[in-house]
Amino acid sequence: MPTVTIKRDLLFKALGKTYTDDEFQKLCFSFGLELDEVTTEQQMIAKEQGIDHIQEGSDEILYKIDVPANRYDLLCLEGLVTGLLVFLGKIPIPVYKTVKPKNVERIEMTKACLQIRGHIIAAILRDVTITQTAYDSFIDLQDKLHQNIGRKRTLVSIGTHDLDTIKGPFIYDAMLPKNIKFKPLNQDKEYTGEEIMDLYANHSQLKQYLPIIKNSPVYPIIYDKNGVILSLPPIVNGDHSKITLNTKNIFIECTATNITKAKIALDTLVCAFSKYCSRMHQVEIVEVVYPNTKKFDSPDLKYRIEKINSKHATNYIGINQSPEEVAQLLTKMSLQTELKGNDELHVQVSPSRHDIIHACDIYEDIAIAYGYNKIKKTVPKTPSIGKELPLNKLTDQLREVMASACFTEALTFSLCSKEDIAEKLGHNIMNLPVVHILNPKTAEFQVGRTTLLPGILRTIAANRKLPLPIKLFEISDVILRDTMLEVGARNERHLCVVYYNKIARFEFVHGVLDRIMHVLKVSWNYNKDDTGYYLRSFKDPTFFLSRCAEIVSYGKVIGKIGTHHPEVLSKFGLSIPCTSFEINIEPFL
Repeated sequence: MPTVTIKRDLLFKALGKTYTDDEFQKLCFSFGLELDEVTTEQQMIAKEQGIDHIQEGSDEILYKIDVPANRYDLLCLEGLVTGLLVFLGKIPIPVYKTVKPKNVERIEMTKACLQIRGHIIAAILRDVTITQTAYDSFIDLQDKLHQNIGRKRTLVSIGTHDLDTIKGPFIYDAMLPKNIKFKPLNQDKEYTGEEIMDLYANHSQLKQYLPIIKNSPVYPIIYDKNGVILSLPPIVNGDHSKITLNTKNIFIECTATNITKAKIALDTLVCAFSKYCSRMHQVEIVEVVYPNTKKFDSPDLKYRIEKINSKHATNYIGINQSPEEVAQLLTKMSLQTELKGNDELHVQVSPSRHDIIHACDIYEDIAIAYGYNKIKKTVPKTPSIGKELPLNKLTDQLREVMASACFTEALTFSLCSKEDIAEKLGHNIMNLPVVHILNPKTAEFQVGRTTLLPGILRTIAANRKLPLPIKLFEISDVILRDTMLEVGARNERHLCVVYYNKIARFEFVHGVLDRIMHVLKVSWNYNKDDTGYYLRSFKDPTFFLSRCAEIVSYGKVIGKIGTHHPEVLSKFGLSIPCTSFEINIEPFL
């Protein structure tokens, strides 16, 4: 959940009222937010950098407010204040409009951009009055949009420029890094694209964005009619067009790999800060031209109508409200609503509310405006009594048995490398029922584990300096490919027990297995028929020949037991003997 940090005094001044911390916390809760922390800049610095740096911060009170992840419109002071004032009935719902002048600014995208960041949109805020507080909030909202909907600028990056310092039409192009040369923001000389990568390689904030384009043969670039470079998205803007407190006209460009995310980010930004224009809530459009001659105006700031049934909504929530009262509740949440008869409501969704996707999102706003604490608790019409799943209950019981035997539980990842699951254990991966990850991010997480053994052996390898013996167990799911099922795979609950010591005590692990079977009330079968359990000689490259056996219970193989082959142990970085068994516990339910 994103957190927005706001100066308390500025917030109260904008709201037109001073609240106590408790009063404001209640207001936040009634609006669907949470006041996470009351702090100061000095306290934040002391927590992050130490008390020696405390003088670098202010002692002004700050509110840290948790905002729902989909409410991008509340990620800044301007959006939060507007939402709260509408909620309190102090101002009407803002109406956002686009303006198309006679001489429309234009931005053209070249074909070269299709190979790196294939979308761009733009907007202009005219005749803006910016204070230092508004400027700081403007930059902070951009950063929050980059981190959240922009996924750290991989999907969306926003550039803002002083329009009076540049000349349209603008070009969005992609060029060889060595052919790009401009002065980055707050620098005193020009750098090529390659030099910029070196310049920001150790920059505390920008270094994390360099890999997005660093290995690309071309870098995206935006320049004006005179060849002045505005920005190198998604890394840095140019110093020539930087915004200052004297800026009157702001040109906003938004490059992206996902056009939907880009529109959400741009709409959020212009809706929040168009309040500083001389004509409030009006945004000037920019004509965007794609290389396939496609043209469109940006932003569109479209309103749309969602139709809901008032009675269905109130029944769904569990409240008793008339259509008129429901309409008033939605108005408090910045959703203009019109009654159409027969309990039908037409809800107008503004371009600032991209979180409204489905009727259920509107139901949620009705519940928030009504007050969650006011909704009466009722017994469901179809009451049921929940209880622990039998498999989980058995799992916990076996955990207690293993803990009583002085074994320590390990909890390892469900994903592992192909090497761990096959080659290191002496198997061919083609012969295993393995579920493969389509596009694995790392070599460590390529497949779903078919056995718990590799994870425990890796755990022992990481802790082999501990006193011997090391006795570990894990009871978790493995993932097995199963073409008979609709999803193509299934989970199976296994118990794996490993004993690591200077002497391979097969009889010790065998005794633990006997104890498990005794608890499960499965007796040893001397006749080796379909009753009880017994061991059956078996060949497996993971284990020593003649020191490996299948575990058979009621005529079915449920696992393996044995002493591990030295080659297997060496591949996991282990040098002394290791004995283990692994069984499927699901047949004992």
